[in-house]
Amino acid sequence: MIQVRELKKHFGPKVAVNGISFTVERGEVLGFLGPNGAGKSTTMRMVTGFIPPTDGSITIGGHDMLEDPIPAKRLIGYLPENAPSYTDMSVQAFLEFSGELRGLSGDGLKRAVGRAIEMCFLENVRHQSVETLSKGYRHRTCFAQSIIHDPDVLILDEPTDGLDPNQKHEVRTLIRRMGEKKAIIFSTHILEEVEAVCSRAVIIDRGSIVANGTPRELKLRSEQAGAVTLRLVDGNAAEVSAKVRQVAGVDRVTVVSERPLAVRAFPQKNAGSDDVARAIGELAFKERWALQGLQVEEGRLDEVFRSITLPDTKKK
Repeated sequence: MIQVRELKKHFGPKVAVNGISFTVERGEVLGFLGPNGAGKSTTMRMVTGFIPPTDGSITIGGHDMLEDPIPAKRLIGYLPENAPSYTDMSVQAFLEFSGELRGLSGDGLKRAVGRAIEMCFLENVRHQSVETLSKGYRHRTCFAQSIIHDPDVLILDEPTDGLDPNQKHEVRTLIRRMGEKKAIIFSTHILEEVEAVCSRAVIIDRGSIVANGTPRELKLRSEQAGAVTLRLVDGNAAEVSAKVRQVAGVDRVTVVSERPLAVRAFPQKNAGSDDVARAIGELAFKERWALQGLQVEEGRLDEVFRSITLPDTKKK
């Protein structure tokens, strides 16, 4: 549904996007991650046809965005960052206006507005003016306009910005449900959203894609991925670490905390995490340690994000 090839954008001498390529299929939710200024919003604006690229190609549902923009844009629902709205309109009037812009009319428009209000939980405020809404409801109203025409492609820039925890859960659930039938791109700074919603994620840094994979694949790039964490009710950190270090297949051991005691064993490259965990469990039984927990770490997205996007001088 979305094909981007060697996309570039220059603002004078500044290179904002530098040769980005990716695809998004129907039924896929792609998360855009990256530090501020990495090029996420600029990329999304080019994909929607809001600004032209300096170079590269964008195809939406088989339509070239540069050569055939109108049918390409008809397929897209777009929620920009800091989405604008007509504050003197009521929620219903704003959505009716948005639907009319999309070519809806009559009973079709009425059904589309009702569906968007229901999906975005706006029934209680449908007759309020937009200017009287809280930030969360205003953002949900702008989200509703992006889906008013039931588009095949959704481009969402920070869709949960300004929402409270309950509202964030509602929007994540909605995106996950819509992602079963649509092609969705959404940017976020909240890493837990990637794990909760995305089927795949890309990390963008300084205008280039530096990582691309499923959340699980990205977490496997974490230094902690595959490490074995042993948690005890009590014990001497130095003594426990020394004995764990002698377990076959253990490369090194670090102390996570001393009270309560937790140590983390990193397996050697040729050693399996499950085998090391089993051996550490047998050691704990033999030493009669008061075991509180033993787990193989999945890895952490925040650690991967930092390791990829921070300059070497700041990685700690």
